[in-house]
Amino acid sequence: MPTKLLTDRFVKGAKPKPTRVEYIDTKVPGLALRVTPDGTKSWTIRYRHRGVLRRLTLGSLDAIPLAKARERARDELHDVSKGGDPATKKQVGRTAETIADLADLYIEKWAKPRKRSWKADRNLLDHKILPKWRYRAIVDITRQDARGLVEGIADAGAPIVANRTAALLSKMFAFALDRDLVTTSPAIRLPRPGQEQARDRVLSEEELRTLWQAFEKLDVPMATFYKLRLLTAQRGGEVSEMRWADVDLDGGWWTVPSTSSKNKLAHRVPLNTSAVQLLATLLATADEKAVYVLGASHRAKGTGARGKRQQAEAAATFPVVNFRGHDLRRTAASMMASGGIPRLTISKILNHVEHGVTKVYDRHSYDPEKVAALAWWDQRVIALLANTRGQVLAFARG
Repeated sequence: MPTKLLTDRFVKGAKPKPTRVEYIDTKVPGLALRVTPDGTKSWTIRYRHRGVLRRLTLGSLDAIPLAKARERARDELHDVSKGGDPATKKQVGRTAETIADLADLYIEKWAKPRKRSWKADRNLLDHKILPKWRYRAIVDITRQDARGLVEGIADAGAPIVANRTAALLSKMFAFALDRDLVTTSPAIRLPRPGQEQARDRVLSEEELRTLWQAFEKLDVPMATFYKLRLLTAQRGGEVSEMRWADVDLDGGWWTVPSTSSKNKLAHRVPLNTSAVQLLATLLATADEKAVYVLGASHRAKGTGARGKRQQAEAAATFPVVNFRGHDLRRTAASMMASGGIPRLTISKILNHVEHGVTKVYDRHSYDPEKVAALAWWDQRVIALLANTRGQVLAFARG
């Protein structure tokens, strides 16, 4: 490799050759200008660490002029003289030097494998955190910084978003702490400025009758989507992804696979008479190669941003104030409880996660209880739609 006293004129005018060439600076030995066959120019440092030749890339000529490259080289070589190894240090730190690095690492290594809602975290990062902190080193973020960011979002009129941001910062820095990227988290016990209340909306009988009439005016897939949510008490995303392969109309069962279930636990749902009739009607006109019960296009509606918007647009046409799709599931559970169905059976129907001794030792599937409960619920809905006000059906146990 040629040695040369590098000048700004030479650096700018150096021509590419058929093979890569490095010009070693005589003023700062170890600093070299690398020129590749395609004309790309960058700065490197060559040094020895414990007898092994090492190389550190500083950056491109476009970003670092000659004077700055010499200054950086002197600093790095000074560390080498004290036993340092800047190339290894850079490699170790490359996993997450800035908040932008940490955000990408958190999404790929933690959020995506564990959270079906990881896109919500990505959205918060892109719109609330990275615009302020993108290029800041993660080790420089203080608790005061974290509090200021969260309070600023709340002061701008979005206290609930501020709560979500505080929770995300806490998770992300806990992730960084577990990977030894930081020694302390600036987001531990970060205050949540927004006052949140769990939604407890339970629809009245009159509202359910009104909604059912509104469902009848929708296209068949969307109408079936909402009706099945009420009749089965299952989540909207799970109903949207229902596949014919998971449905047994003869036996009256729908198996929700772990890939579709919110808690990633497979779940057997009894199909009551009304649900079977709805599905049999769809099957009669379904394409033989159809995979999804509500059609591939409706599955996109149910699981994508566009689909959620279309569902929301449909719901906005319903003549019921403050309605959300999840109210159907909550209402079904509430009415089953008021009808005398045990809460544990309802929990099994809803596929809630169990904890403690129940989770470990209770292997009973509760299939008979779930069948009886959803059959009772079917009759309750039929009676309600028939406008039989005040009728309470006894829950058949046994």
